[in-house]
Amino acid sequence: MDRLPTADTIRRLQQEFDTELAAAATDHAVQAVRDRYLSRKGGVITGLLKAVAAAPPVERPALGRLANEFKTLVETRVADRRAALEGSRPSADAVDVTLPGRMPPFGHRHPLTLVREQMEAIFTRMGFAVVEGPEAEDEWHCFDALNMPAEHPARDMQDTLYLATPLAGETGRADDVRTMLRTHTSSIQIRYMQAHQPPIRIVAPGRVYRRDDLDLTHTPMFTQMEGLVVGEGISLADLKGTLVAFARDMFSATSRVRFRPSFFPYTEPSAEVDVSCWQCDGAGCALCKKTGWLEVGGCGMVHPAVFEAVGYDAERFTGFAWGIGIERVAILRHRVTDIRMFFENDLRFLEQFSY
Repeated sequence: MDRLPTADTIRRLQQEFDTELAAAATDHAVQAVRDRYLSRKGGVITGLLKAVAAAPPVERPALGRLANEFKTLVETRVADRRAALEGSRPSADAVDVTLPGRMPPFGHRHPLTLVREQMEAIFTRMGFAVVEGPEAEDEWHCFDALNMPAEHPARDMQDTLYLATPLAGETGRADDVRTMLRTHTSSIQIRYMQAHQPPIRIVAPGRVYRRDDLDLTHTPMFTQMEGLVVGEGISLADLKGTLVAFARDMFSATSRVRFRPSFFPYTEPSAEVDVSCWQCDGAGCALCKKTGWLEVGGCGMVHPAVFEAVGYDAERFTGFAWGIGIERVAILRHRVTDIRMFFENDLRFLEQFSY
């Protein structure tokens, strides 16, 4: 302030302050008014107090009192203005009825559920029934009846998750019946064959458990769909025709199926099943690693020992079975690189599968 202040000057500054503060409609604007008047560097009141100090001694006490009163008034009214702005805001729980309505996002089923339902629909159209069974199983249904002797590697503790508390067996007694979380849904096939006579045509989807480390391609729990057909005159050609029809419906109308010799104790002969890559139609691409084929599971003709275990006449009946990992199909269809993504509940990943 270049001139010596007067009482009129201070009253004029108060009026200017009141006008500016009344026009301040936001916290930022109120802060700007406060800084203009109370800032220590270049503030109006700071300049006013310096000018008072230079006033004649006789006028200094009165002008100093007016300047300090002005400073107190600014501080009080700034605080009141801030409180008024805060009080005018709606509370966090308030509902603004003037806002336009917002549609909530629609949920959808998990991608593994979608793949499972699609697989079930394909086999249902072929005349298969969908059956389920217990996830906690005894050794007989999970191993013995499937032609796996006690020394078979699949029965090793490193592969199977055994339960500490045994379940009651068919007689209702727990005794020495060892139980585990099922390692495959083949145990459902055994239970179904015990309760039904041929002809049989079923698929058995469900969760299975194994002692696997969690990594890009393995998880201790995964889902599987096994199929079983039993009747008179069932042949390997029927198995191939069924899997070719499945592959063409699930993947591509031009899909082909390849069988590679393998070994499973409950089927003979046994084979690994490959499906021609639907992305390149077998020509070779990054998805199939330039081979033109994608592995989807295992299959074979039911071993006569399995029929004997459930009381079927192995001379009269034949059948075939297969097992396909649902995650495997989902990974191949959608080019997912990490199986763990299906189980981590990341909505950014899961919302891509709302078909």
